[in-house]
Amino acid sequence: MALSTEESGRLAALLSGQADRVTSRWTEIVTSSLRGRLSQAELRRQVQDLHRVVVAAAEQGDIDLTGDKAAELRAALSELSRGRARQGFSATETTVSIFALKDVLAELVQEAGGSNALHDYIAFSKLVDEMGLFTFESFVRTRESLIADQAEQLLELSTPVVKLWEGVVAVPLVGTLDSARAQVVMERLLQTLVDTSSPYAIIDITGVPAVDTQVAQHILKTVVAARLMGADCIISGIRPQIAQTIVALGIEFGDIATKASLADALRHVLRLTGVETARRQQPRRGV
Repeated sequence: MALSTEESGRLAALLSGQADRVTSRWTEIVTSSLRGRLSQAELRRQVQDLHRVVVAAAEQGDIDLTGDKAAELRAALSELSRGRARQGFSATETTVSIFALKDVLAELVQEAGGSNALHDYIAFSKLVDEMGLFTFESFVRTRESLIADQAEQLLELSTPVVKLWEGVVAVPLVGTLDSARAQVVMERLLQTLVDTSSPYAIIDITGVPAVDTQVAQHILKTVVAARLMGADCIISGIRPQIAQTIVALGIEFGDIATKASLADALRHVLRLTGVETARRQQPRRGV
C-alpha cells in the first residue's frame, strides 16, 4: 500500500504541524500498554525517532514501505523490533507501539476535518498497518535468532570437556544425547585432544538416562574419531540397566574399554599411564 504524493504531503503536514503534541500523545498511549516496563525518557526517545522518520518519508512523497524512499523508516522499525526482542518484550507489546499512531491520527484527522478526512484516515491507517506488520515480522526474526543463539550456548554448556590431568580429559554427559549434541561432543572432544595432546579420554554416561541404538552409535562414532586422532577412549557409567539394554539391542563396543563408574575409569587410566595410586604408609611414631 503506497500513499500518493498528495496523501503523503497531507500526512507530513499533519504530523509535523503539531510535532510535540503528536509525540506526547503517542507516548502516552504506548505507555499504558507497556505498563511501566520501559522508562518514560527511553520510550519518548523511541517515539520521537519514529515520528521523525515517518515525517521524513512522507515529505519525499509516494510513501511505499517497500521502496527506496522508506529505507530509513524500515531501518527504524527493525531497530525498534530488535531492541524490544532483546529486552524481553512480546511481539504484541512491540507492534502496539506502532498501531498507537492510528489513535493519534484519528484525533488529528477529526480535528482537521475537510472533505478528504475519511479518505485520508483510511489511507494513513493502511500505512500504519503495514508498518505494524513489518515490525512484527522483524521482531519474530530477531526472537528466532536469539533463541537459536541461546540454544547453541546451552548445548555447549551441557557438553563440557574437562582436562583431569596431563594427558587425560573427560566428557561427563548428562541428559539425552541426540544427533546435534553428539556432533558438538565430538567436535569439542577432538579439539581438546588437539589442544592438550592428550592420549586418553573418558566418556562418562552416568548422567545419560537411557542408551538406545542411536545413542550407542553416537558414542561409537565419537570413540572412532578420537582414535583417528591418536587417543584411546574409556566409556564409564555403564549401569546394570544400561548393560542389559546394550546386550538386548545387540550393540557391540568391541575392544573399547568400558567401566561401571567414573572412579573405575580413573583407576584404569591411572594404571595405563603408570601413575602410582597406592597410599603411602604413615611413618610410625618413635621410629
